[in-house]
Amino acid sequence: MTENTQQQTAPTTELPTQYAPAEVEGPLYERWVERGYFEADAKSEKPPYTIVIPPPNVTGSLHLGHAFEHTLIDALTRRKRMQGFETLWQPGMDHAGIATQNVVERELAKEGKSRHDLGREAFVERVWQWKAESGGQISGQMKRLGDGVAWSRERFTMDEGLSQAVQTIFKKLYDDELIYRAERIINWCPRCLTAISDIEVEYQDDEGELVSIRYGEGEDSLVVATTRAETMLGDTAVAVHPDDERYKHLVGRQIKLPLTDRTIPVVADTHVDPEFGTGAVKVTPAHDPNDFEIGQRHGLPNLAVMDERAVITVHGPFQGLDRLEARSAIVAALRAEGRIVAEKRPYVHSVGHCSRCKTTIEPRLSMQWWVKVGPLAKAAGDAVRDGKVKIHPQEMEKRYFDWVDNLHDWCISRQLWWGHRIPVWYGPNGEVVCVGPDEQPPAGEGWHQDTDVLDTWFSSGLWPFSTLGWPERTESLEKFYPNSVLVTGYDILFFWVARMMMFGLYAMDGTPPFHTIALHGMVRDQNGKKMSKSFGNVVNPLDWMDQYGSDAVRFTLANGANPGVDVPIGEDWVKASRNFANKIWNATRFALMNGATIEGELPPVEQLSATDRWILSRLNKTVAQVDAYYEDYQFAKLSDALYHFAWDEVFDWYVELSKTTFFAGGEQAKVSGRVLGEVLDVMLRLLHPIVPFVTEALWTTLTGRESLVIAEWPTDSGFRDDAAEAEIENLQQVVTEVRRFRADQGLQPGQKVPARLELDGTALAAHEAAIRQLLRLQPEGEGFAATATLPVAGATVALDLSGTIDVAAERKRLAKDLAAAEKEKAQAQGKLGNEAFLAKAPDNVVDKIRTRLAKADEDIARIQAQLANLPQA
Repeated sequence: MTENTQQQTAPTTELPTQYAPAEVEGPLYERWVERGYFEADAKSEKPPYTIVIPPPNVTGSLHLGHAFEHTLIDALTRRKRMQGFETLWQPGMDHAGIATQNVVERELAKEGKSRHDLGREAFVERVWQWKAESGGQISGQMKRLGDGVAWSRERFTMDEGLSQAVQTIFKKLYDDELIYRAERIINWCPRCLTAISDIEVEYQDDEGELVSIRYGEGEDSLVVATTRAETMLGDTAVAVHPDDERYKHLVGRQIKLPLTDRTIPVVADTHVDPEFGTGAVKVTPAHDPNDFEIGQRHGLPNLAVMDERAVITVHGPFQGLDRLEARSAIVAALRAEGRIVAEKRPYVHSVGHCSRCKTTIEPRLSMQWWVKVGPLAKAAGDAVRDGKVKIHPQEMEKRYFDWVDNLHDWCISRQLWWGHRIPVWYGPNGEVVCVGPDEQPPAGEGWHQDTDVLDTWFSSGLWPFSTLGWPERTESLEKFYPNSVLVTGYDILFFWVARMMMFGLYAMDGTPPFHTIALHGMVRDQNGKKMSKSFGNVVNPLDWMDQYGSDAVRFTLANGANPGVDVPIGEDWVKASRNFANKIWNATRFALMNGATIEGELPPVEQLSATDRWILSRLNKTVAQVDAYYEDYQFAKLSDALYHFAWDEVFDWYVELSKTTFFAGGEQAKVSGRVLGEVLDVMLRLLHPIVPFVTEALWTTLTGRESLVIAEWPTDSGFRDDAAEAEIENLQQVVTEVRRFRADQGLQPGQKVPARLELDGTALAAHEAAIRQLLRLQPEGEGFAATATLPVAGATVALDLSGTIDVAAERKRLAKDLAAAEKEKAQAQGKLGNEAFLAKAPDNVVDKIRTRLAKADEDIARIQAQLANLPQA
């Protein structure tokens, strides 16, 4: 539906006296969905515009990060829909393997059961039941925010169509020898009992201990340092740098491994830094990724000494101990043998933890499935280098290249029950068969399917095309792939974005999944601090929506959204945005009550006043400016431009300047009413993508039309009037300067003052009535005495303050303020002129004093100007 076919009723001026978001937002959103405004038609001849939602976890709820990202995407898609594009914002959720399994396991624990009590099939059925009953609450919260997604197309990474896509691409990669099974070091969670991806590892500084241990005897000994003494039981070598003269006589020889009956070789490897510590490192190939690589280069055995729960499995005295218990016991045993050379406790170092359960990660040698990423990553890098895909802001390209150009093979198997099960069957005689979606798995005695499931990022990496029906060549896939833009946080550039790039180029014949990657930052608190439950600064956006309205939350988030930069947000800023929404409501209500209309054509230019021409010129410049900012994903700048145009120029100036015209009535009032209606019409359209609810309520009242969602986006008509803009700028300068002078003299805003305006010979002469109205200036009258004269913008404003202020008292007050400012200046100059002070004081202290000096200078100049403008006593 286009604007030309919108249902239309007679415009009305009736609006409630106050804007009540809670009464407006819910019904409006239901109406939008019922009328199908957000749906996308693959058969449409309109040009496509597609964005996929970064799929939130099915276990999740709307947090400020979601609200931020969704606001930006919704703004883009609403604008494109208004511009005539067939717009698809694709919704859906991720099955979130580990997170969801943990949630359901905790529910089972309340019943005194584990997943093993149920068995695999019954447990997976229980997860589906949980999803149906409890999952997906985020959908309702998205509606609260105003997300204009195509709900009829909602997808889930475990639904039948996406599962077929997963199996299809696994088979294709396997047949192309880009998927393989191998034993490698992975991140292992002893609590979740699965391999996890790098993104699921959170690093934090932990207090531990660094112990230095002597291996070998006498001259044939070396000292190694470790924070994980328990892994020494799995050492199969000590490594030194080939050029380290201290150890050349030991390279190739065997030395005794303490606490065991084994000897291990000393090997030379360039990985070792001879300047770090003793220049000798223990090599535990089964429990450290770097050691594994050294072991591969030197043919060392891989000796695993812990089971899946991080319990020691070897060497009698320590067997059966948890890794942390074993660490203390082994250090004590080494100390008893005189093997401990040094101990540093506490020793703070970075340790990886499972992001789900916070357990310390254990590097573990394990048989897993891997994607050979070399050719896929090269294609993903080349697509950006060749300009097929643009990263915005451009400075983020380097981070992208640093990642894809150095990408290691990707571990895609997880030891879970919830997820896409790996489509590989094993036979009784060692057969391995990968089964595609249209193939029957092998049957018969001894055949069984791999028990692992795929990493969640594997299925979410297919999201831009699997949601459109791939591997089938559907109408939706043909229409809406590739996506126009991906809007996501820079924190998952390396994980989700890179995987979508690799899979999209591979599956879609070299066509990347999106034209542009628009990266935004993270939401932080008003002090720039990361939001965390431990810091006590986490905010539920629904609380703010309840209190201030969804538009206020959206505008605050958009107004802080500079590309790739973190976004601070505080409640005071949301309050300010609520005030903005109220200002839009109240000013539009006033305008409607005073003749604002969109009926009929705009009057010809010769019938327009300078004020009318000024606001129309500013309106068109704002349209052009907002369009340019949208194309550059500059949400903060476009929000700021709209805020100042609406509040400062339309409400504070045009409406105020037009009041005298409206009150006078007649033809000019009708002209200005039509101009004001035009300005409101366009302004509400421009604001709609950011603040959709309040603008919808106002615009439908102003125009009588069906909905802003399907209205046309404003275009720059090209109308400019620089002379009118200069004329009104002069008027603004006069009003601003006189208002400042009045405030400096302590006059109340509504206090009337006799004044003589000398405007002859200037364009301001036509605005005398408006100037007097805005400044509360009375005619000079009999007995007028000009006690203060203000020359400004080519005009002169003479004021008679004799009956409004106590000049003597005001001079006394200002003299006191001047003395205080001069004292402050002298103190600051004294400190800045003291070389000894400057030599010792921190830079931030010196900067504060310089700021104080500058402020004192400003105060002195201001007070002296006020004194000069006072009437003579």
